Amino acid sequence: MRTRRGVSYPKANGMCCDKRRRYCDFSSDNTIQCRKRAKSSAGAPAATVSGQCDFLDTLPDDIVLFILTKLASTAGCPADFIGVLSTCKRLNGLGVHSLVLSKASPRTFAVKASNWSESAHRFLKHCSDAGNVEACYTLGMIRFYCLQNRGNGASLMAKAAINSHAPSLYSLAVIQFNGSGGSKSDKDLRAGVALCARAAFLGHIDALRELGHCLQDGYGVRRNITEGRRFLVQANARELAAVLSTTPTASISSNWLTWNPLPHLRYGNVVGPGCPLLSDFGCNVPPPEPHPANRFLSDWFAGKVLGAGLRLCSHAGCGRPETRLHEFRRCSVCGAVNYCSRACQALDWKMRHKAECVQADRWVDDGAGAGDGEHNGNNDEGDGMFVES
Repeated sequence: MRTRRGVSYPKANGMCCDKRRRYCDFSSDNTIQCRKRAKSSAGAPAATVSGQCDFLDTLPDDIVLFILTKLASTAGCPADFIGVLSTCKRLNGLGVHSLVLSKASPRTFAVKASNWSESAHRFLKHCSDAGNVEACYTLGMIRFYCLQNRGNGASLMAKAAINSHAPSLYSLAVIQFNGSGGSKSDKDLRAGVALCARAAFLGHIDALRELGHCLQDGYGVRRNITEGRRFLVQANARELAAVLSTTPTASISSNWLTWNPLPHLRYGNVVGPGCPLLSDFGCNVPPPEPHPANRFLSDWFAGKVLGAGLRLCSHAGCGRPETRLHEFRRCSVCGAVNYCSRACQALDWKMRHKAECVQADRWVDDGAGAGDGEHNGNNDEGDGMFVES
């Protein structure tokens, strides 16, 4: 195989030629200091002033692109990728190739809200134009909720949803359920259920939990309590499996699989950092890590004042704000918290709100399941009710 410079991977020698065709013997003491990086006409690695040869210039572009693609797909933060691009001009040019940007992981462009700038916006735009579905979803969420560009943000999420991106499908379902960006009459419950079903089929846990609540309540679909309960149990089982698959065995706490004999401890009132979604099975899993897009929304609106009467979703891992007055629904028991979806309500109830809700203390004292009429920690029939604000 040959490149534009000749045979690939030539053997290095001690001679090089600069722009003025003067030879420099780096093996002797009479070394001529070249102003620019010298390149051999035979394709040999160019020698620097210190006498070390630069093999990077001899690598074909396709190999460098392959290395940069692997780096972008495994980067843990934006600095890991940007630091490589700033190494030299060639890496800077090949690093913004569409093949590299299309494979970038969500952590590669997980920009903090405090560091948001026009350059970060432009980089996300380049990634989405290259066909990166995660970049389309992240930029769509930022434009829809933060920059209030509803149409363009929804179209970017739809672009990712067409490529079977489960978080985009679920986010579009939340928009359809709430009529976000429009009026109350713009709600399309059937479309929201269809999008949730598609996202649940692709393995999205929150979408599966939302679909289970919709079936239990008859919200946008014919009511089927048995099927809805089965979906809720399946969502909890998938969440436990996801945690076990990503957590090292040595770090698994023994209280995850501990049976609680007392009713008020068995049904979700376990004290600790875990999220007892499978409390009736004796399993307490850690709270799920929010998506980088949701973390960006939470940080973006943390220090800002929303419009008059507008509220944020009370689930800490969501970050979605209202786009109009009384868009989100509030807890039917205390009325102090608001949620964009039933899935956010179910997670926040088990992790935080169950200990803060006014009625929950009385139910615990009575030995009941804290709003769970049938003493089952897998479904949230009683504590999952909303009333319109």
